[in-house]
This record gives sequence, C-alpha cells and structure tokens, in this order.
Amino acid sequence: MLTTIDVLGVSIPAHSLFVGLGVLAAAAVFVVESRRRGQTDQRIWYVVLGALVGGAIFMRLGPWFQHLDLRENASLPEQWIYGNRSILGGLFGAWLGVHVAKRLVGYTSRTGDLFAPAVALGMAIGRVGCFLTELPGTPTGTSFGIRLGAEDAARLGAPAGVPLHPSFAYEIAFQAAAFAVIWFWLRHRLVAPGETLTFYLLGYGVFRFLVEFTRGNEVAWHGLTRPQVFLLATVPLVAARIITQARKGVYRREPVEAR
Repeated sequence: MLTTIDVLGVSIPAHSLFVGLGVLAAAAVFVVESRRRGQTDQRIWYVVLGALVGGAIFMRLGPWFQHLDLRENASLPEQWIYGNRSILGGLFGAWLGVHVAKRLVGYTSRTGDLFAPAVALGMAIGRVGCFLTELPGTPTGTSFGIRLGAEDAARLGAPAGVPLHPSFAYEIAFQAAAFAVIWFWLRHRLVAPGETLTFYLLGYGVFRFLVEFTRGNEVAWHGLTRPQVFLLATVPLVAARIITQARKGVYRREPVEAR
C-alpha cells in the first residue's frame, strides 16, 4: 500500500495529500456554483467557515461516544489526537456548523445546492487517500479483491494474501457518479432551493449503509456497525423530509404557458 507520495522531492502522507486535494476541488466547485446561482453575498464565506470548523470537530470527536459507560471511552484529548475519524460525523458537524454560522451572521439563503456537488467531488478525491492507506474491507470469499502483503496486513490487522473488498473504491465510484448526476442533471432540474443536498444525503446514506457490510468496521449492535446504527436512525428522517416536501408540491415544476 502507498502511505506517502513524493511531491517535488517532499514526502507527503498519501491520505493527507488526497484529503487536501479534495478540499481544494470542493472549494472550486462551490465558488463556480455560487457565482452561477448569483449567491455572492460575502457572508457566505462565514457559512463555509462554519461548515469547515463543525466538520473538523465532529469528524474527530464523532467516534468518541462508543460505549454507554463513559469510562470505557477515551478521554476527549486522547480521542482528538489518536482517535479514529468519522466521515458521517464530519458531515453532521458541517451541517450543524452551517446552521450556526447562518444564525450568527444573519444569512438566510439556502446553501444546499452549493454544498452538494462540492461535497460529492471532494469525497470522491479524498477517499483515494483512504483507498491507498487504510484497511480495504472484508474478505470477498472469491478470487476477486485486494491482497495485502505480510507487512501491510500486520499493520492493518488483516489477513495476508486473502482477497479483500475494495470498499473505498466502491465509494469513490459512488461519489464520482453522484457528482456527475448532480452537476450535469439534477442541478438544472430541481427547482426547490437547497434540496439538492437533501437528495445527495439520502443517496449517500443508503449507499453507505450497504457498503458497510464490506468495510470491516466493528460490529456494535445486532450485526450492524456503529455507522449503520447511526444511518438506521437518520436516513428515514431524510427520506421523510423528501416525501413531505413532495406531497407539498415543492419539487413540482410550474407548467410553461403556451404562447
């Protein structure tokens, strides 16, 4: 596995490099889409800052509450420095940070249409770093899959020479496809302001629940991992919102009058 990449003679951790590239790509998409939609109020950058701060905090601290007995969890400083990172926690933190920032600066326009394509593209690129450096997934039970050498297998706590699901490759493909659908189709058809992000989150939630079966995370409850338990509680809420909005006619396009 590739843990570092040389860039102009400097060795950079592969995971950090692709996460950084993902953030830059997301920022570029956000700028392009905000200009296209005419959302150029300078206060929007405080909203972006809120998303970044909230996402960073919850990405680091999201996995902290793993046990009902708080004594079994790491301390907050230990979690911040050494703990696992959570993409779902980061997404929740970014959502919360956006709403807090909007309230603080008085920005009332919907921003979901700006964040949806940016997040999808950023995730597609950032997950390359995960694919190169983290445990690929569970055994496939077939000849298909990624085979780890003895050194990588020992470092990741996985069996050596056994074909493993490339779970991060599955997610890269999903995020790239989601970006393409949003960028080339959905953003030109969805008339309800801000709802692009709602549809993206529903799609990603369903996908992530399913791909967790190939990821190899720790089982926490009735055969489900902690991300799956979280999604089991939140995805129905997102789906209910879409159904409610649809019944209200929010997604209905106004008929064009004949001339």
